[in-house]
Amino acid sequence: MTPVTPPASTAVRADLPRWAETLRQKYLAAEASTFVLYRNVFDSFLVGDRLHSLSSFLVDALLRDTKKQVLEVSLERGIRSLGGKPVINNASGNITSHVGGNAGATDDYSDSGSLLQSLHRLEARMRSEQSTAIIVPYADALLPAGDVSFMAQQDRQIYLAFHRWSLDSTLTSGDNITILITESLGAINPGLLSNPKVAAIEVPMPDLASRQRVIAFFAPKLSADQVKLFASRTGGLRTVQLASILANTQGHGLSESDRRDLILQLLQGTPDADQRATTLAAITAGMTPAEITQLIGPGRALPASDANAHVLQVIHTRKREMIEKECAGLIEFIEPRHGLDAVGGHEGIKQELQSIAHNLKQGNTTLTPMGLLAVGPMGAGKTFVIKAFLKEAGLSAVALKNFRSKWVGSTEANLERVLATVKAMGPIAVIIDEGDRSFGSGGDGGGDDGTSSRIIARLKEFMADTDNRGQVLFVMMTNRPDKLDSDIKRPGRLDRKIPFFYADSAPERAAVLGAVLSRYGQTCTASGAELVALCETLPGYSNADLEALALLAADLAHQQSGPIDAQTLTLAAQDFMPPQERDMIAFMELLAVSETSRRSMLPQRYQGMTSADIQGQLQSARRRALVR
Repeated sequence: MTPVTPPASTAVRADLPRWAETLRQKYLAAEASTFVLYRNVFDSFLVGDRLHSLSSFLVDALLRDTKKQVLEVSLERGIRSLGGKPVINNASGNITSHVGGNAGATDDYSDSGSLLQSLHRLEARMRSEQSTAIIVPYADALLPAGDVSFMAQQDRQIYLAFHRWSLDSTLTSGDNITILITESLGAINPGLLSNPKVAAIEVPMPDLASRQRVIAFFAPKLSADQVKLFASRTGGLRTVQLASILANTQGHGLSESDRRDLILQLLQGTPDADQRATTLAAITAGMTPAEITQLIGPGRALPASDANAHVLQVIHTRKREMIEKECAGLIEFIEPRHGLDAVGGHEGIKQELQSIAHNLKQGNTTLTPMGLLAVGPMGAGKTFVIKAFLKEAGLSAVALKNFRSKWVGSTEANLERVLATVKAMGPIAVIIDEGDRSFGSGGDGGGDDGTSSRIIARLKEFMADTDNRGQVLFVMMTNRPDKLDSDIKRPGRLDRKIPFFYADSAPERAAVLGAVLSRYGQTCTASGAELVALCETLPGYSNADLEALALLAADLAHQQSGPIDAQTLTLAAQDFMPPQERDMIAFMELLAVSETSRRSMLPQRYQGMTSADIQGQLQSARRRALVR
């Protein structure tokens, strides 16, 4: 059979997204005739002055001018035309003019019944009338992952039909193309994906340039500088989500002019109120008056020197709501309130983190680690210091939230959605607290058909992707690094291991105590010398112990209606009883020593120890602490 030459030029088309141009070039080069589009497939796509769904984009931008007929195959609607051509009717087996042409015109087929039978009739038609494009939305419902031998007979036959089409030289040389659409690549039958004539192409989240075009399209009143600024702060949002923030409401809810009038009333008396109201009206589409009032209420106004700050706050709030909803509660945004200047003690750690923060701000990816592992005993300040580092670096941050309990037994599609969103939001930090629970030896997935092990393997793969350096920083915290796989701790995933210890000296403990009181807004009249003298009596106190002591002193001062002075602090110290798990704490300290990536970050008492000494003391401490 003579191949039909595609009418489109092989030259790169600048108007197509990169993924669409990749599909086009692979098809023209005859690399594949069946394509799987995955990831951001439920988004909208802006082409010129029109917003498309993925199906309409494929039909109008890629296929309409190059294919004689474009058909959709789905479980829900059977086989229908997307381009005004006849459709095979599953119920009657007839071909009906569905859109355009003579409505109701049919070509009679004697057979009738199932989708499989309709696919066979469609195949016959593709052989006789070539240049056909087939689009399969929700392809994972039609061709689900799983062992073919366990499928129902019709499901198995449908899978075999698509598999055979991709390899049939008569069909592939006849200018026919099949496009399968699914959100998760893992949800498609792996037997089909492994076929050499099937190509999987990721539809990514909108990049910076795409977001700029969408924002300028939906909010033409914004200045070019505002468009660039807002685009830089909306990473991780899909086009359809940007549209819900920016699009002017037509027929439902408040119009843009109504929103502007309401916001102008709320900002009355604020510098640049008129300009701010115009900008805020452009980014509050879809919100009710009550929501707008809560978000932009009086008293939230900002000085004229920071005119965009209020707008960015609104964008951040809406972005957070959308992404947390998008990720089905699997991530949680972290918004630290304090920087490293609020951290008492830990001078060596602060210097290390300030250096990393500086490189992140400068965009120096070569000197930026792929990940951080914070290790040390409980109460040493790991979580607080890491959050302070995030604020110092100006990094957005999300925590993986209960991911073992959420993801085990659910589809890997949830994880892929989270990772795609995180990558699009970069630069960002991903926080995994108590990492030994998530990546420890208990996570082998033995009781969930291997789902846990597959999820952890995918996370490890993502953490090791060098394209993420400087864009996605993983930060894991644990007091039991011995429970972590060596694979997760290797350089290239968690490059810097930062050891945390309790304060060694009275001046260090005094610095921690003073920082805690300052952070809580408590005035302390005790002199520096008095604080150091008190802390001489508190050896072995953790940062958490010192915080508890400070708050107890504040409570005593409040009861006595007096200041927090040396006497109040002494009374609190006499009353407070710290935890007594000394053997376990000593074991966790030695674990931190054994894991650190830089000897210079260790306390003086550990810096001269050899590796053999460390391992020997660690084994002795393990026995004393009675741990496995």
